[in-house]
Amino acid sequence: MPDSSSELHPEVAAFLADHPDTVAIDLLLADLSGVIRGKRYPVEDLKSVWKSGVTFPASVFLLDTNGQSHDPGGKGFSDGDPDAIARPIPGSLKPVPWAKRPLGQLLLTFSDSKNQPLAFEPRNVLARALGRLRELGLRPVVAFELEFYLLDKERAEGRRPQPPLSPLTGKRESGTQVYGMDQVDGFEDLLEDITDACDAQGIPTGAISAEYAPGQFEINLRHETYPLMAADHCVLFKRVVRGVARKHGYQATFMAKPYPEEAGSGLHLHVSLYDEEGNNVFDGGEALASDTLRHAIGGVLDLLPESMAFLAPNVNSYRRFEPNIFVPITRSWGFENRSVAMRVPIGSGKARRIESRVAGADANPYLALASMIAGIHHGIVNRIDPGAPHDGNAGESFDKALPMRPRRALEQLLASEIIPQYLGADYPKLYAACKEAEYDEFDWLISPQEYDWYLQAD
Repeated sequence: MPDSSSELHPEVAAFLADHPDTVAIDLLLADLSGVIRGKRYPVEDLKSVWKSGVTFPASVFLLDTNGQSHDPGGKGFSDGDPDAIARPIPGSLKPVPWAKRPLGQLLLTFSDSKNQPLAFEPRNVLARALGRLRELGLRPVVAFELEFYLLDKERAEGRRPQPPLSPLTGKRESGTQVYGMDQVDGFEDLLEDITDACDAQGIPTGAISAEYAPGQFEINLRHETYPLMAADHCVLFKRVVRGVARKHGYQATFMAKPYPEEAGSGLHLHVSLYDEEGNNVFDGGEALASDTLRHAIGGVLDLLPESMAFLAPNVNSYRRFEPNIFVPITRSWGFENRSVAMRVPIGSGKARRIESRVAGADANPYLALASMIAGIHHGIVNRIDPGAPHDGNAGESFDKALPMRPRRALEQLLASEIIPQYLGADYPKLYAACKEAEYDEFDWLISPQEYDWYLQAD
């Protein structure tokens, strides 16, 4: 029986009172690749966890996508793999509605041996970048939009993914029915369970739509006045979608490009910016774009080449970038234009915002937002001119300044003199070392195409 005495922290006491049957608590973190990792503790340990925290190897934040440690920067094997202290993030103790037995979950943040925020925890990387805007008296309001695919658990020939059977028709999804309501109706039970689970976990969801490919959906997250919390919600939203999909007999994926012939999945970031009096400094009145908005866009575009390693973190990420499919391939901006990298949506001046459309759904939300915040600050401080807004199609051909291959993106990141000023002097090096080792592992594998091309070559 969980302890519900008055000695408990009020958040813990309230949770146990509302969920007395809880048997265990999942302690969660999001690593460099955005993969959710953690430990499951008996609910009886929740009191001590909240009071004293727990320990994890600090190197958990430097694992590759498959959970392998490559000792980046000598962190892991070389330094004896020391622990870091993990403490609960207030407000994150929530139930897990899709679990087979009553579970709770708790998001963690980490400190080093000097009780300072662990420098290479992605959440702390974002916090560091946000601190630069606070120095200017500015506060961002943030929302994320994520696309994802539902997949049949059964693979097609060659282990390829395939769309699920529609509960509405009993047939396998096919074709492009963007904004098709039959697709939403067909998976209504699953989508409703996702939004209900998000509601139980305090993740504010908005519109649901079918997207450009069979089995592809988008669920918007609402604007959040606390950017760290917005990124927390984005990370936990992915866990909700995957968990609920499993419960319904499907697999959900945020892979950037699961089907070569279909649309990729993006992670769109919406950011508006407010001063200490509560004014949106992006509001330009009749001019639509204030000077601050233009400079912020200029800074984000200026840092875009060296930010690509965060926005497109995996080998598969770069398959999403193609001409003429509303995926940005140029350093461009414009009003109500989905072909540009930085879109300024329609709406009242008080709601004026930038929508960054570059990141894939596989990007780490903390790092994607951190790179955008860095660009916004860089542009405002240096009054960077973004050039004229783009009319028409900005995605006819690739911008040669953008690295459209994973190793080139890492080279751009390592060459940056500006990104380390915002994300930490060592973080780009650690990130690049980890991803470089991951790409080496990927390149070592022999694909079926390699056999087709070279096995019988003379």
